[in-house]
Amino acid sequence: MKHILYLASGSSRRFRVNKLLYELDGKPLYQHGLDMLTALVSGRDDCTLTVVSRYAAVREGAKALGVRAVDSPDSAQGLSYTIRAGLDAVRVMPRDFVVFVAADQPYLTAETVTRLLDAAAPGVRIARACFGERRGNPCLFAAALVPDLRALQGDEGGRELLCGADCACVQAAQERELCDVDTAQDLQA
Repeated sequence: MKHILYLASGSSRRFRVNKLLYELDGKPLYQHGLDMLTALVSGRDDCTLTVVSRYAAVREGAKALGVRAVDSPDSAQGLSYTIRAGLDAVRVMPRDFVVFVAADQPYLTAETVTRLLDAAAPGVRIARACFGERRGNPCLFAAALVPDLRALQGDEGGRELLCGADCACVQAAQERELCDVDTAQDLQA
C-alpha cells in the first residue's frame, strides 16, 4: 500500500496570508493538488490519501471530496510536527510506502505522481520527483524509514534522508511541476 500524505499546514510566512487559501484560477491553491490526487487515488486500489492540515477550511474541503483529513495542531512549530501527525493517521505495514505531497505545488500532475507511486517496489527505499538534475517534491519513503521520519525535529523535513545515494529520481514532465509557491510573485513567474 502507498499512503499519500497531502501536507497542508504551512505557515505562509513569506506569502503574508494563508497561501493555501489564496485563489488561483478560481479555486484555493491547496485545491489544485487535492483535486488531482483525489482523482488519481479513485482509480487505484493500492493507495490511500490523507490530508494533514491545521486549517479547518482545508480539512473541510477534503472531507467534502470524501477524503480523510486529520488535524495537525502543532504544525506551527515546524514541518516535523506535520509529518508526525500524518504518520500517526495511517497504519504503515512493513512493505508499504509513504508519499509526501506538498499542498503548495499547484502545477504537479497526476502523471508525475503516478510515476512516483509506480517506483515503489521491493528494494526501493526512497524516490523523489526530479526534472533533469533539479530535485524536488513529492517524495516517497519505504516503511523501514518511518522511524527516521518520526525522529525529525522542528522545521526539519526528510531532506537529509533524500541526500543518500539510494534515492531514485522520477522525472517530472515539466520543471514547473516542482515549483512550490512561497510568495505571491511565485504565482506570476
